[in-house]
Amino acid sequence: MSYRSNLEKSLSEGRFAVTAEIGPPKGADPLKIRDKAILLGGCADAFNITDNQTAVVRMSSLAGSVILLQMEMEPIMQMTCRDRNRIGLQSDVLGAAALGIRNILCITGDHQSFGNHPAAKGVFDVDSLQLLQIIKNMRDAGIFQSGDSLLAERPCVFLGAAANPNADPFEIQVDRLRKKIDAGAEFIQTQSVYNLEKFSAWMDDVRSQGLDKKVHILVGITPLKSVKMAERMKFHVPGTDVPDLVYERIKNASDPAKEGYQIALQTIQELKELKGIHGIHITALFWEEIIPSLLRESGLHRQR
Repeated sequence: MSYRSNLEKSLSEGRFAVTAEIGPPKGADPLKIRDKAILLGGCADAFNITDNQTAVVRMSSLAGSVILLQMEMEPIMQMTCRDRNRIGLQSDVLGAAALGIRNILCITGDHQSFGNHPAAKGVFDVDSLQLLQIIKNMRDAGIFQSGDSLLAERPCVFLGAAANPNADPFEIQVDRLRKKIDAGAEFIQTQSVYNLEKFSAWMDDVRSQGLDKKVHILVGITPLKSVKMAERMKFHVPGTDVPDLVYERIKNASDPAKEGYQIALQTIQELKELKGIHGIHITALFWEEIIPSLLRESGLHRQR
């Protein structure tokens, strides 16, 4: 069978997939991406290149993805609806596909008021659901959002989206997941998970609707490096649920970084046993050096 990407192949063949995030720099130095890529090479099936995450200006996700391709590593190019209208988004899809990018993750994006240009005008011409449908139609039907036909090769891409099992109201999150699947999502990366009890309840609803059979779910893992980071994730990051028990473990530990590492390792081991999960997505947030050992200890390290 022919697969569009290595990530699609791993997921389709039933392997527990691993993706990891590589954040582009606030500058034009390609070594900032290459250094992280060298560190993480062989650790994952594919690597997310974020698109001005948290509404902060960084090197473009398209450029970062091309740098990974030059290193024979597979990118997942994130596309944010905040900064471009449907013309720019469709143009970037064609450009990405022409350059060999085979995985695209569609997200609406954080509001610009959270970033370093709060006075910027947010575009939000379409949202992530609409972008998924637009790219799916470009790929499968050969038409642009306007209804015009593509006059050359269609983009051959594996489509992803994000989901947040922690968000309120909790009851509608599975419905949002179903809508993204209907719009074209083939893989899902979730928000970072610390509350396994709440996440398991979400997965119960996902399985009850058979959605785990329709999409590949990769669970977000973000190791907590310090008390300060735990406090930020618990009290200041919307849509993140850090239980009191996890927070107290970090707060009372003689070595918070070591404790955070152990919590991440335990979370991965428990997720591996949870029915309906197809992999993990690791976001280390300036702590990428622990990813290789974390994956080795959890039995998920890929061979170089």
